[in-house]
Amino acid sequence: MVGKSLRFVSLLLASLSLPIASPLAADEFRSPSLTALRVDWRAALDQLRTEINSRPAIAGDFIFVPRRSVPRYDPRATPALVQVNAVSSQFFTGIARSSVPVLLPFDAGAYLEAQRSGTPQSLSLSRYQADFNPVDMFNAGPAGYSASFSLEPGGGEGLPARVFAKPVEVQITGSALLYDIADPAGGRGEPVKPLAATYPDMRRFIREGFVRYAFTRFGAAYVVSIQCLDSVATPRRLACREAYPVAERFLRALRVAGGQRMRPLMDVASDVIDRPAERSAEFSYRPSGDIIPNTGYRKQGGRPDAIAYAQIHFPLEKAPAFVRSQSYGRRDKGDGATAYPWRDNFCEARSFQVWQCGGGHGHQGEDIRAADCPPPGESSEPCDRRQRAVVAVRDALVIRGSRDQAATLEVNSRTEHIRFRYMHMNPHVMNADGVLNGRLVIEGEKIGVVSNYLDHPAGTSMHLHFDVQLFTRDGWIWVNPYVTLVSAYERLIRARGYEVGPEIAGTPQPVAHALPEDAIKPDLREGSSGGEN
Repeated sequence: MVGKSLRFVSLLLASLSLPIASPLAADEFRSPSLTALRVDWRAALDQLRTEINSRPAIAGDFIFVPRRSVPRYDPRATPALVQVNAVSSQFFTGIARSSVPVLLPFDAGAYLEAQRSGTPQSLSLSRYQADFNPVDMFNAGPAGYSASFSLEPGGGEGLPARVFAKPVEVQITGSALLYDIADPAGGRGEPVKPLAATYPDMRRFIREGFVRYAFTRFGAAYVVSIQCLDSVATPRRLACREAYPVAERFLRALRVAGGQRMRPLMDVASDVIDRPAERSAEFSYRPSGDIIPNTGYRKQGGRPDAIAYAQIHFPLEKAPAFVRSQSYGRRDKGDGATAYPWRDNFCEARSFQVWQCGGGHGHQGEDIRAADCPPPGESSEPCDRRQRAVVAVRDALVIRGSRDQAATLEVNSRTEHIRFRYMHMNPHVMNADGVLNGRLVIEGEKIGVVSNYLDHPAGTSMHLHFDVQLFTRDGWIWVNPYVTLVSAYERLIRARGYEVGPEIAGTPQPVAHALPEDAIKPDLREGSSGGEN
């Protein structure tokens, strides 16, 4: 009994030490808080030295003695990093922009050794990437880096056969910035015994449609993930158990491929967001979490969230626009007053795992509809409802394959590591405009039009699905973008909206994790694939 009492007291004290946001007024919004990690570059250089020394033919060419005659954060202070970046940047553009050591399944030493020995460079790059194809997407910046690779069916000597007939995509992110969210499911998982010697703190878990491998290295946070389903494998559906050996092959192949020592990032504190003083005569919105009754998973309600996760440009070029359900309720015409107030639809019933919603399932994002064209003669401006422009919400890098009807924008800066996903746009139009992996877009730039694509044209109604993901110790996690959109729309129309409707019962959104790590028990339940419809 004494031991249990002491444990209860320790957990209580740990929970009291966590920063919690002060209660907000009904219509106040907060910015998120982030924790900055300190990167141990000395340990990263020691690891790189070990990897390079395993290739005697080129080991003598690398300089690991730091140069004291230049400033600490000057790249010339760590010549070995400059050298490995020069090799890797041929395949991973901008790798030196990463503030964390870039771990990739790329053996720079083996590649350089082959080059020095005169091996024909026609050899496939996959030879130096554990049979993984050349990188599909790579983005490095002050917060860290993200990359995605694929492995062909039958690729990878020694892997068990799989039923899934398409290439498996493996994603990795390393970050020195972590968003502090009140996530009671965070930190769970099981150890991976075959990799325990290399990654002592690694945990494997399935969350929001991905099997994830989270670990810490050099003080930074890394997550490797593969989208999969906890189900029977089919030629068109990857089972999570088929993904395990692919992910573990990827993890065994990780090497220090580059990055650069930079000034440490700083923690970002949460604060109340400034909003326009002038009140809008039209724009009104119901509170966050106030979804249409009985439309949640198993008829559960939504969850209030007063965080505006980023200061963004509204994703549609022009007002009016309306955040409304496209699956439930009355279909109002977008003629102004009849389409207000806006209503949150983040937790509408879907099969997708969403940690913020009751029962752990929800919509993942918000549906946004453009206004209908006015009747003939009521406006002098031309109007085509099929040409309502969708714009970039921030300066960002595009993540999108040529077959995708969805486009993701990733922001990677000293104060943010965040993704914004747009869905249901016409893929052929985006291809023609070059909205593809690696494209840099600027805030307000047109990237598509509101459309109705799902897996095919007319697969859904004419609307834009918009969602937000943050990087945490569990990887990229969906959060409710409703308040983020309200705040952005107010800036677009230069006026503050009115919150209407009943108050939503619930505790104000904490700024940091609500539970100490040792109070969380492992939960290895496996979930469904991510997506939206």
